[in-house]
Amino acid sequence: MRIRLYQPVVLLLLYVLLNSLSLSAQPLIQRSQDPDLYTPDRFVYKPGNNFHPSVRPYLKSETDLLQSEDSLITSLSYASRWKSKVGDWVWRKIFNEDLLVVDIPDFHLAVNPLLRMEVGQDFEESNHFYTNTRGFMADGHIGKQFAFATRFYENQAQFPLYIDSEIRRTGVIPGQGAYKNFKGDGFDFSRSEGYISYTPSKYFNFQFGHGRNFFGDGYRSLLLGDAHFPYPYLKIETKIWRIHYTNLYAEFMDREAEHSSNLGYHKKYGTFHYLTMNVTNRLRVGLFEAIIWQAKDSTGYRGFDFNYLNPVIFYRPTEFSLGSPDNALLGFNASYTLWKNTTLYMQILLDEFKLKEVTSGDDWWANKYGIQFGVKSFDVFKVKGLDLQGELNRVRPYTYSHWDPIQNYGHYSQPLAHPLGANFTEFVGFVRYHVGRLHLSYQLQLATYGADTSNYNFGGNIFKGYNDNRPYDYGVTVGQGLKTQLMRHEVRVAWMVNPAYNLTINIGGYYRHQTNDIGTRNTSVLYLGLTTSLERLYYDF
Repeated sequence: MRIRLYQPVVLLLLYVLLNSLSLSAQPLIQRSQDPDLYTPDRFVYKPGNNFHPSVRPYLKSETDLLQSEDSLITSLSYASRWKSKVGDWVWRKIFNEDLLVVDIPDFHLAVNPLLRMEVGQDFEESNHFYTNTRGFMADGHIGKQFAFATRFYENQAQFPLYIDSEIRRTGVIPGQGAYKNFKGDGFDFSRSEGYISYTPSKYFNFQFGHGRNFFGDGYRSLLLGDAHFPYPYLKIETKIWRIHYTNLYAEFMDREAEHSSNLGYHKKYGTFHYLTMNVTNRLRVGLFEAIIWQAKDSTGYRGFDFNYLNPVIFYRPTEFSLGSPDNALLGFNASYTLWKNTTLYMQILLDEFKLKEVTSGDDWWANKYGIQFGVKSFDVFKVKGLDLQGELNRVRPYTYSHWDPIQNYGHYSQPLAHPLGANFTEFVGFVRYHVGRLHLSYQLQLATYGADTSNYNFGGNIFKGYNDNRPYDYGVTVGQGLKTQLMRHEVRVAWMVNPAYNLTINIGGYYRHQTNDIGTRNTSVLYLGLTTSLERLYYDF
C-alpha cells in the first residue's frame, strides 16, 4: 500500500520524460576527473557563468558552453606526418582521436582502451611494485537527450608496502573493491562502472548508474567524496534560474558486518539532497543533507524506506517523526570568486552537536562536525597554465560514525567523505602547470590524526560504533589517541599521448614520512607508467 501512494509521482515523472518538447544538448558526463590534468575548473568559477561547480562530475554539454572540450582537443592535435591514408589513420588514432567511432545521424559511439601499465620502486623498503590494468570504455549518445557510458577494468598489481598494509587491513583496494591473491604478494581485482543519462528539457537531467558523485569545490569533500568503490545510484538534477537542486538515491554495502555467501554483504541505503544557488555572479552557496539507514535492522527487513523518497522533504524532521535510528547529516558549502581567477571555498559538516555543549568549551564527544577552507587560483602571476590550490580539512572524533556500526557514513570498507575518516587535521597543497600536452604537478600533504590503541575507540575509525570502548565523554580533541604525523610530497610529469581519452605517459615520485610513538615509516618511490588518466586514485593517506 505504501508503494501505491507513490504511483501518481511515478506517472507524473513518466509524463514529463515522454512528453517534454524542449530539446537540449546530449547529456554525456565529462570523461576526465583527474585534477592534475587540464580540467574545466579554470573556466567554471569565472564571474557571471551561472555554473554550479560544486556538483560533480560535470555534464559535458554544460562545460562546453564555457570551453568546448572538442575545440580544446582539436587545438592540441598533431598534424599527421604520414602521406598515405593508412599511415594518416594510424597517426590520428594514436595521437588525436578516439580509437573506434561510429558517428551517424542521431547516434554517436566511441570506444577506447583503458590502460594503467605502471612500474615503480620503493627505495626505503626495497620494494618494487607494478600495476597491470587492461580494459575498455564506451560512451555515446542517441539523439540530443539520451547518453550512455560503460567502463571495465581488469587488474593485477603489487603496491608500496604502506598501501599493501592498508589493503590487507580493510580487505579492499582503495577505490577499486575486493581482490583475490595473485602470485604471492600480488592482487587480482576488477571493476566496472556505467550510467545512462537523460535530459528531457533544459531544467532536468536524470542519471541511473554505477559510479561515484562528489559535492564540493575542494580536492576533498567532507559531504560526499569520490575516494571509495562505485555504488548504484539514481540522480535527479533540477536547474532553474540560479538554482541547481540534486536528489541522489544510492545503495551501499557494509563489509564489516557479518554476512554469508548466499546473501552477500549487508546492504544499506542513502538519500541525499544538495541545493546550490548562485547568489551573485561571484558568490555560490549550497545546503546539504543526507541520511543513511540499513536494509535490515532489529525490527525486520526495511528495504528502501519510501518516507525518504520525497525529493523536497527535510530529512531530519522526518527521521525524528518516525522514531528512526537512522544516521542523518547536514552540511553547508560556499565559494566566492575574487578578481577573475581566484576562488575561496569552504564546507561545514554537522553530524551531531548541542549548542550548549559547543559553547561550554568542555569538548563533549558528541560535538561531531568537520570544516574545510580552501583557495584555488588560476594563471598565477599572469603565467598561463600555472595554478595553485591550498586546502585545510579538520574533522572531530566520532564524526560520520553511528551507535549501530552498520549505519556509518561509509561504503565497502571506505569512508564516503574524507579518506582519513575522522579525528584528523589535514593540509593539502598543489602547484600545477599546463602547457600544451605537458602537465606538471606537485602535491604536499601534511596531516595529524589519532589512531586507536589498547582496544580503545578514539574516534578515527568511522566503522566502529561510537559507544564501543569510547574512553571518555569530555576532553575529546582532534588527534587524541595515538597521535600520528603524516607528511607526503609528490611530483608528477605527464605528457598526453592522446587528449581524446587522456592517454598519458607519467613519470613521478613521492616521499612519505609517517611517525608516532610506536615508530617511523618512510616511503621513497619512483614510478613510470602509461595510463588512461580519467580519474584520481587516492593513495594519499
